[in-house]
Amino acid sequence: MSIQVGQTLPDVEIRAIGDGIQEAHTGQLFAGRKVVLFAVPGAFTPTCSNRHLPGYVQHYAEFQQRGIQVMCLAVNDAFVMQAWAASQNVPHSLLMLADGNGSFTRALGLELDGSAYGMGLRSRRFALYAEDGVVKQLHVEAPGEFRVSTAEAMLEALG
Repeated sequence: MSIQVGQTLPDVEIRAIGDGIQEAHTGQLFAGRKVVLFAVPGAFTPTCSNRHLPGYVQHYAEFQQRGIQVMCLAVNDAFVMQAWAASQNVPHSLLMLADGNGSFTRALGLELDGSAYGMGLRSRRFALYAEDGVVKQLHVEAPGEFRVSTAEAMLEALG
């Protein structure tokens, strides 16, 4: 079962990429903050690279003006996430979260079996808004869709 609105995000070790690669725990990353976390099936994949991440980069200042930290999650290793961030000109303060083993994604219950496409375990495409680690909004895309997890949709949902 996937995480639900009102639940606390799980505390899992992960790699955070901002100004370098750091070991982190999700409990600490979300504590005391307003956060929009969006997840993509994979770095360097078409929709993720052409639309999803670029939308959050383009609208990043709008989230900052609202006091919201933006984080991007993918089941990729930290080096791939770091290279993807560099290739997309991601600001260092927009954290890229590398969930290399899929531990956080599985703990959220939002994993996707991409084995049929040679991708193995990945994250479903989603976006959530959390305050102090508690999920306030959760928007999970239907398979093959890209509507409810966009930066524009999240800004609208946040009002």
